[in-house]
Amino acid sequence: MQTIILASSSIYRRQLLDKLGIHYQWQAPDIDETPISGESPTALVKRLAQSKAMALAQHYPAALIIGSDQVAALENQVLGKPGNHTRAKAQLTMASGKKVTFFTGLALYNSATKRVQTCCETYQVSFRPLADAQIEDYLAREQPYDCAGSFKSEGLGIALFDKLEGRDPNTLIGLPLITLIDMLHNEGVAILGTKPDAAR
Repeated sequence: MQTIILASSSIYRRQLLDKLGIHYQWQAPDIDETPISGESPTALVKRLAQSKAMALAQHYPAALIIGSDQVAALENQVLGKPGNHTRAKAQLTMASGKKVTFFTGLALYNSATKRVQTCCETYQVSFRPLADAQIEDYLAREQPYDCAGSFKSEGLGIALFDKLEGRDPNTLIGLPLITLIDMLHNEGVAILGTKPDAAR
């Protein structure tokens, strides 16, 4: 079994990867996450996901390294992690009654062969119209200040939404498992059953 590394310290991504029942290690990469001027959300998250995975290659020269990055966008404005109550309230107020698109970049880097697979998965969230009291109650109860878009969809955040649209609900939390399973399969790692044919 190849060594699998998750290039993230996010507890949310670790909880998602745990679903696959595979043995892995995790380590936070140290990269510059500053967007490039004019960079689209898709290009940004793909670049950062790949950079995170490749940043750990010197520590793990024969491993499959998973990198992921996520941003949210509302009316062409990127919403990052709010970091505090004031910015979180501003994000949710702006999202009230509107549709927010989440862009999640995924990369799987084989540090032995230097092969890298990348993609960007999108997921759309339609917010209910939210009163100030609802936003304040939500933030007080869940404090989602480390989450892009200021909510945790796996928790009480579901109460903020009117509709969810996308291929893989795990994408919204930060790790597109359906696509990751495909990428691992391409590297000869089976999640179910016997080992797949040699990597394509």
